[in-house]
Amino acid sequence: MRRRTVLTTALAVAAAGAPGVARAAAPGPSVTRVGTTTLDHQAIYFVSYDGLVNNNSFQKNGLLTYKGHQYAAWYTADRNAVVGRRALGASTWQTVKVGHTLRYNDSHNVISMGVSRADGRLHLNMDSHSDGFTYVKSVAGLMDDPAGLGWSASRFGAPQSTLDGLALTSQFTYPQFIATPEGRLQLSYRAGVSGNGRNALAEYDGTKWTALGEWTSSTGTYTSEHGSSTARNMYLHGIDYDRGGRLHAFFTWREQNGAVMCASGGITNHDTGYVYSDDRGRTWRNGAGAVVGVTGGSDRVSVTDAGLVVDPLNPDHSLMNQESQFTDSAGRPHAIISYVPGRFGQCTTDYVADRTANGRAFHVRRTASGTWRKTEIPVPLNSSQRTKLVLDRYDNAYAVLPYGRIAAASAASGHTDWKLLYDGAGLNAFGEVVVDETRVAQDGVLSVMYQEKSTGTAPSALRVVDFRLPS
Repeated sequence: MRRRTVLTTALAVAAAGAPGVARAAAPGPSVTRVGTTTLDHQAIYFVSYDGLVNNNSFQKNGLLTYKGHQYAAWYTADRNAVVGRRALGASTWQTVKVGHTLRYNDSHNVISMGVSRADGRLHLNMDSHSDGFTYVKSVAGLMDDPAGLGWSASRFGAPQSTLDGLALTSQFTYPQFIATPEGRLQLSYRAGVSGNGRNALAEYDGTKWTALGEWTSSTGTYTSEHGSSTARNMYLHGIDYDRGGRLHAFFTWREQNGAVMCASGGITNHDTGYVYSDDRGRTWRNGAGAVVGVTGGSDRVSVTDAGLVVDPLNPDHSLMNQESQFTDSAGRPHAIISYVPGRFGQCTTDYVADRTANGRAFHVRRTASGTWRKTEIPVPLNSSQRTKLVLDRYDNAYAVLPYGRIAAASAASGHTDWKLLYDGAGLNAFGEVVVDETRVAQDGVLSVMYQEKSTGTAPSALRVVDFRLPS
């Protein structure tokens, strides 16, 4: 039974037994800043693809919480890959170098972390953009006994170019670790390149890694009012298990052929789609429950499959890829998407400039009746970059916008009363931020990792700011 249901039932019983006692309503959204800690006073800083390598919001996870401790991963000014650890609420971090140095000034070469509950290991995948990756894992039990096991380089194995001998693809990008309900660890990634790639999964059972295979297709014909494309890739807004064990994934498509756009300075992303899996990512279904793909099989999720699109949009509005998603206490999927609305014109000609000038974020979610609903968040992006989404224990929604601004909407309103709660004052954040998706449920704190603005390649401070959410 869900916490919210238990709370509501208890209040109703109390009210029934005590005439005149009003039934308490679940609180609406709120944020209270409770502290800031510094990970690195001089973290590496360079801008590529309009982003920073330490603060790309699509990395899953750059910041995570497990058994009372929080972990962060980043690159130092001298390009060393570092992992930090602190007890929740502590003001200082323990840090350790894991034996790898960043190869290129490419902001896609992020560090992602995951925990395999089956054996208590921390896993890292890093430094990849359509080429090889580096993989590091800790000793068994490190995550289960942080108080008893010291934080040192000796707790981590040597960097590898495979997953313990399992070679996946020579064109690897976007590692995202996902913990399965029974304690296995899955790795989501793209095989191929932008505009011509496939999503795939691997799985670790506590003993070995297994390649589950690719589950999306890059083939098929997509036609817009301007032209056609015969190759593409699916960009995930996320991939997450809900409390009931369903695996959810929102996405956009990016076409290889620019002929589908109204202008060459735009971006070929189009449509927001959704699929789910009830068998740990082996079989994929559209929102109506029809099978649309099988991982490792010949039938994969394709742009020509019916029932995938939940919010249609052509490639002329600079729709952002890899935004974010979350599931609520009832297992209903929510996502943030962003683009330039039609009221600002029907053809973006420079996606960075146009998104910065006129981009808006939208909250897309599935209702209890199974329909899809979309609400604009009335805060200009003032940035080309992405927004992160989290829901608190009462299902209030929070959008962490570029520069660390936070907007929120209440569950009681049906998530229609979006307003700005925090304007990012004093952070001096570059733009895109990383959010600890795992901590909110554990102690009701929203942790945001951000890097301060700098110029050129001058290193700058990397920090974590914490906000208390309703308890």
